[in-house]
Amino acid sequence: MSLPFLSKDNLVVGVDIGSHAVKICQLKRTDKGYSVLAIGSTVLPEGAVDDGTLIEPEIVSKAISDLLSNLKIKSKKVGFSISGYSVIVKKINLAMMDDDKLEEHITTEAEQYIPFDIEDVYLDFQALKGETENPDRIEVMLVAAKKEVVDDYLNMLEGLGLQPVLVDVDGFALENTYEHSYPDNMNVALVDIGASKMNINILSNGLSVVARDIVVGSRQLTEQIQATLDIEYDEAESLKLGQNPPGEHQQQIEEIFSSTCTQWVLEIKKAIDLYQANNPDSPLSKLVLSGGGSKIVGLTDFLEKETGLEVELFNPFATMQYNSKKIDTEYLNSIGPEMAIASGIAIRPSVI
Repeated sequence: MSLPFLSKDNLVVGVDIGSHAVKICQLKRTDKGYSVLAIGSTVLPEGAVDDGTLIEPEIVSKAISDLLSNLKIKSKKVGFSISGYSVIVKKINLAMMDDDKLEEHITTEAEQYIPFDIEDVYLDFQALKGETENPDRIEVMLVAAKKEVVDDYLNMLEGLGLQPVLVDVDGFALENTYEHSYPDNMNVALVDIGASKMNINILSNGLSVVARDIVVGSRQLTEQIQATLDIEYDEAESLKLGQNPPGEHQQQIEEIFSSTCTQWVLEIKKAIDLYQANNPDSPLSKLVLSGGGSKIVGLTDFLEKETGLEVELFNPFATMQYNSKKIDTEYLNSIGPEMAIASGIAIRPSVI
C-alpha cells in the first residue's frame, strides 16, 4: 500500500521491533532515489516482545534509545510496523461505490469481516484500483489492528520523546521497499522470516493479493539445535548460520534443518497454491527471501528445490546510495535482508 511521496526530506525513521531485535533505518530522498543515512540493529532479550506484543516496554525502550544515540539520529519523527495475532489483513469484494460511501460502509460494516470487537481496533483500508474485472465491483484491502497493542507502542515511543507519525503493517512495508528496488517485477512471493514469525506477501501486477503471518520462525531452529546437541544458544545460532562448521554433528543438523524447514515450505506452498488457483494466467516469477532467517545456510537452495521457483535473497539497499566512509559496504550488504521491513517503513513520507 504505497503512499504518495511528499518532500524529499520528509521521510520517517523506520523502526522495526521484532521478537529478536530492533532494527532502525534512516533514509534520505535524492534525485536518483534514496541514500542510506543510518542503519543499525540491536538484539533484545528473549521474551521482551512476543507475537508482535510489547511484554517488556522498558527494555525495548532502552534498546531503541541506545540505538538511536549510537546511530546519531536526531530526527524525532518515526514510523513502526506491527504484525501477529493483533492485526487482521483481509481483502474483501464490494459493490462499486465512491470514496465517501466506501468509508462509511467500512466503518459501519467492518465487524462482519474481522474477529475483533469494532470498538477495540483501529481500522484502515485501501481500494485496489483495477483489481477486479467486474466494473460493478471493487476489491478493498482492510486492515484492523488492536488498539491496546498499537497504543502500547505509541506510548513507549512517545515516552522517548519521539513522534510516531506512521503505523505500518510488516507485509506492506516489505512490499513497499521491494517495489522501489524492483518496480518491474510485479508477480512475486515476498517471504520475510523473522525469529518467531514468517510473513508472506504475494504480489500480482504490483498489488498484494495474498498476505498472511505464520507463527514460525528461525528461533525454533536454533532452539532445536541447542537442545539436540546440548550446547549454548549462541553456538547453536552460529551453526544455523553456517558460521561454524558442523563437524561430527553434520547429520543431526541436516535432519533438524530438513524437518523444520519443511514445515516452513508447507506454509509457503499453501500461499502459493492459493495464489495460483486464483491467478492461473499470472505465474509467479520468483520468491524473494528476507529477514534474519533468510541467512540460514542452504535455505535458498532448499526453497528453490521445493517450490520450483527462483529464490532471491533480498537486499533493499542494492539500488541505494550511501557514504562508504560512514557505512561499511560489507556490513550494509550483510544486514540488508534483515532490514527489509525497517527500510520499507523508512521510505514512507511523514504526513505531519
